[in-house]
Amino acid sequence: MAQDKGNNARDSGAGTDEEDLGPGPDGGKIRRGPDSSKSLKYSQEVTSPEDEPEREGRSLATTHHEVIRQWAEERDGVPATVEGTEHGDHLGVLRIDFGGENDKLRHISWEEWFETFDSRGLNFIYQEQRSDGQQSNFFRLENPNREDA
Repeated sequence: MAQDKGNNARDSGAGTDEEDLGPGPDGGKIRRGPDSSKSLKYSQEVTSPEDEPEREGRSLATTHHEVIRQWAEERDGVPATVEGTEHGDHLGVLRIDFGGENDKLRHISWEEWFETFDSRGLNFIYQEQRSDGQQSNFFRLENPNREDA
């Protein structure tokens, strides 16, 4: 994922609502399935914005909408989709744009992003900080019921 900063979501016109997005349909709990990765197995589950990593560099996992949005916005991330990956009128590959040089990303609203995230049964695996204490932009999306999430 890109490491440089971009515009804040509130400045870009995408995801501008300030309301709490809540836990999502799974209450923030990670989704498990036959193709759950080892990364998910060893990640700390986060089910609330108040949860803290057990240690720096710890892999975390959640489905909690507000946790994901706060994490992204702390890094000036904007919800996005990859142009050309759409399926009919459905969004394609989901990403968070940190302001890099990728002109294939199209900004979308948090509502659209989370609707797709939930309909695909995805987990958000991420880090708050790297093991050296620096802020991390690492994340990945995983579908525990499909290898090709």
